[in-house]
Order: sequence, then structure tokens, then C-alpha cells
Amino acid sequence: MIKDKVVIITGASSGIGEANAKLLASKGAKVVLGARREPKLKQLVNQIQSAGGQAVYRVMDVVNPSDNAAIVELAKETFGGIDVIFSNAGIMPSSPVSALKTDEWHQTVDINIKGVLNSVAAVLPIFISQKSGHIITTSSVAGLKAYPTNAVYGGTKWFVREFMEVLRMESAQEETNIRTATLYPAAINTELLDRITDSDTAENMTALYEQHGISAERVANVVAFAIDQPEDTNVSEFTIGPTTQTW
Repeated sequence: MIKDKVVIITGASSGIGEANAKLLASKGAKVVLGARREPKLKQLVNQIQSAGGQAVYRVMDVVNPSDNAAIVELAKETFGGIDVIFSNAGIMPSSPVSALKTDEWHQTVDINIKGVLNSVAAVLPIFISQKSGHIITTSSVAGLKAYPTNAVYGGTKWFVREFMEVLRMESAQEETNIRTATLYPAAINTELLDRITDSDTAENMTALYEQHGISAERVANVVAFAIDQPEDTNVSEFTIGPTTQTW
């Protein structure tokens, strides 16, 4: 049941986050949206409200624990609680290891790993206390197998895979009834490619996505499916990609 659930979405200003915000709000969820770009957040909230949905936003950077705590507080103050958090913010500045783009390595770890940890840390005490909740994250097909130019990015997504599976198992052991779902998208048309500064990698990835890429709405459909399952049912992993792509 999606209607009336309070859903926090990070990385909500574009791509998968934006598509999920629109779809879940259209199904009656109360969405709380976080990202760094306020104009895009404001525009998205206005679109959702104009369509009859319920949405609020907060400018945030998932790297900062205080920002994650603040969006959780916003959800509680505005809608009275939290049912779901979708930790979706991420970057993919792919490049060969030999390019030594070490600043990008650290940024990728900060956002893709620490961002997830901060989101979970902010909401987990609430979910444990109420003995219910749903944590959803965006990994990648690069979190399932290795791809050249994705050593660091893929490494962060392998971490998300491990972390989420252990979280699911521990929640079952501790009887806190917290559900988890991890997404492994392939070529989904988002802004991820915009962060690739290595020219050869950017050219190759752009060609791949132009040939095979599908819309972020396809991922939103899967997230909605996961949330809509009965509370006693956990569907924990989804690989999502174009039918025409070999992944």
C-alpha cells in the first residue's frame, strides 16, 4: 500500500529520484525531497502539488550527517512520521584507474557510500522504535560485476549491495520488521554521464546510453512495486535495464 506513506527521497532533483517522486506522489504517497539544487526541487514540488499530490523539500548534501537528520525531522514535522527512505543520491565520474582522478575517487566514496550510511543512520532509530520501515538504495549493475573504467564507482556500489543485505538480515534477526530493497540499474537515462571528465570514457558511455538507454520512469515502477508489497513481504533486489543491452 503506497497511499499515505511518508517517503523521503534523496537525489530527488532529477533522474531516478525525480521520477520516483512524481510516481509515488501520484499514487498518494507524501514525499519529502532532498537534493542540492533548490530551483529544481522547488519546481518539482510545485508540479506535484499542482497535480494534487503532497510534497515538501529541503536543500541538502547527503555527505553531511546533519543534513540527513534535518530532512528526517522535516518529514516528521510535516507529515507526522516516516515509512520509507530512498537513499538514491549518487555520482558516476568513471575513468581508468591509470588516469589517477583521485579527487573524483574521494567524491564518489563520500556520496555513494557515506551518503547511504548517513541516510540510514538518520532514519534507523525511528524505524527500530516503531518496528517498521523500508530502506531503499540505488546500487548499479556495476555493483554486481566488474566493468573497466568503473573500479571506484563499482566498488562503492558493491559496498551498497553488501551493506543492504546485511542490514536486511540483521533486521530480521532483531525482529524490527525493517524491509530493504536494492536497485541495480543498467543504462537508465539520467544525469550520471554529466560527471564523467575522462573524454574517452565519456564518449563510450554516451554512445552506449544513446543506443540502449531507457527512462528513469522504468525504475520508478519497480520502486513502487517494492513499496506496495504487504508489510510481511520483502523483495530485496532488482536488476533493471534495457531489453536491448547486454549489461
